[in-house]
Amino acid sequence: MSRSAHPAGPRHADVLPEGHYSAPPADLNALDPKVWSRTVARDERGVATVGGIGVDALAEEFGTPAYFLDETDFRARCRAWAEAFGADADVFYAGKAFLSRAVVRWLKEEGLNLDVCSGGELVTALSAGMPAERIAFHGNNKSEDEIHRAVEAGVGRIVLDSFQEIARVAHIAQSLGKRQPVQIRVTVGVEAHTHEFIATAHEDQKFGLALAGGQAAEAVRRALKLDGLELIGIHSHIGSQIFDMAGFEVSARRVVQLLAEVRDEHGVELPEIDLGGGLGIAYTSEDDPREPHEIAKALNEIVSRECEAAGLRTPRISVEPGRAIVGPTAFTLYRVGTIKPLEGLRTYVSVDGGMSDNIRTALYDAEYSVSLVSRTTDAAPMLTRVVGKHCESGDIVVRDAFLPSDLAPGDLVAVPATGAYCRSMASNYNHALRPPVVAVRDGEARVIVRRETEEDLLRLDVG
Repeated sequence: MSRSAHPAGPRHADVLPEGHYSAPPADLNALDPKVWSRTVARDERGVATVGGIGVDALAEEFGTPAYFLDETDFRARCRAWAEAFGADADVFYAGKAFLSRAVVRWLKEEGLNLDVCSGGELVTALSAGMPAERIAFHGNNKSEDEIHRAVEAGVGRIVLDSFQEIARVAHIAQSLGKRQPVQIRVTVGVEAHTHEFIATAHEDQKFGLALAGGQAAEAVRRALKLDGLELIGIHSHIGSQIFDMAGFEVSARRVVQLLAEVRDEHGVELPEIDLGGGLGIAYTSEDDPREPHEIAKALNEIVSRECEAAGLRTPRISVEPGRAIVGPTAFTLYRVGTIKPLEGLRTYVSVDGGMSDNIRTALYDAEYSVSLVSRTTDAAPMLTRVVGKHCESGDIVVRDAFLPSDLAPGDLVAVPATGAYCRSMASNYNHALRPPVVAVRDGEARVIVRRETEEDLLRLDVG
């Protein structure tokens, strides 16, 4: 189904203003599999489908805005990561990307472990049946209550982030008559930003204990002396949305150097290293993420080579993909409201969500794709900025994107690759109601996180 084109703003590359966009796509109706989950397609009507269900039917049943999560894709990505690293390594899904009890059950069934970084994430994991020994607990400022709950539950590891926390966890573990497995998070002086890394400037951050200056080595000394702790390894995390493995190579080399120093000083070879997460996904067609088997091969080779050079046994490797699993599996569905052409600039397309359901564009200047999904069209492309309905000029969902020039109020548009951090970071700004998360699989759709209601807002307002 299509509508005839009508002028709605600048359409030709030679008159477009500067921005984040590339040339208009050859086919506005195409849904690039790079950025869409694996069961997304168009049906014979031209309507986009996921799990065999049209977005028009989904909008009718669940409303907009809403996140639609392709369960088939999510499970397949879990299996791909587990198979890539094999039985001799551990894959911890980073729950901060998106967590719900349904997701916890999927992780458990697909053989992945879970990384949490708050008491709320921990209780979600435990309430959904994730075995405590398959949970890692992160965080730079864990409260005593959170630590007590984690140790009492028997979490498989706590990642220590400060000298104070070393003493705190040891004291709580001893008071409970337990010996808590821990790792020490180190800052290795490498931070990756997509295709670049800077080697000196990041000890200035809130996470970890720096290798430079000997903080990490001192943390190891303290942890080894405390009866309440079982030091099992070193943890490192270098950044987010990483495509280039060069930063991991530098990080692994420095972590292995620390392992060698620990052996030489204490006569102990720590059995594990965790290289963190941050692996990138395709938000636009220009992004080129690596596959899990490529990442596993590269990391295993890096660690094996460095350990052999240092005369160490190769430790067990852990990784923490979050975005790389859930990010590509979901899209956010919106309904178009106001369309406002600005002559010589672009056309502003307002949708019924915004920064309350996706803060990443405003917060990180993140780039996304967007497509008309309720129909196909042969209209010419127009440069647009997709914005939300909030009382905020920075309320931008997609900064620069080409949509068809016959776009009209009531059309459905979707932003792919919103599975990670969008619902997790969603807010009630302007008292917006946070959207639902709907899992779709094999022709069936079910709510796994329901839409908030006005009653939910008022229930918390005790004034």
